[in-house]
Amino acid sequence: MKRGELYRIENRNTDDPKRRRVYVLVSRQSLIDSPHSTVVCAPVFSSYHGLTTQVPVGVEEGLKHQSSIHCDDLTRIEKSRLTQYVGRLSPQKMAELNQALAIALELPEPDDFES
Repeated sequence: MKRGELYRIENRNTDDPKRRRVYVLVSRQSLIDSPHSTVVCAPVFSSYHGLTTQVPVGVEEGLKHQSSIHCDDLTRIEKSRLTQYVGRLSPQKMAELNQALAIALELPEPDDFES
């Protein structure tokens, strides 16, 4: 299990009309590799609104159609539920994901950190 991988899981969220949804694993690799039982994931939706917190993805990442990762909707998911592998983000898509996450979480640029 690696950061940037996509998994289709049975949806337990009663507010979501889809029975299954694809999620992208966004937790740091050290947490993924740890005994901790949950990881942070971002959902993939078929809609794309062009927001800076959305990353377009599609067939290249193992999906059936064009979709987007929504970094404003992060959620915790049990590792044991991440069993149906869909695909993996390319290095370029990982860079886009990192940027979208930084925007969604209002993280400062590395140069903005005070020493």
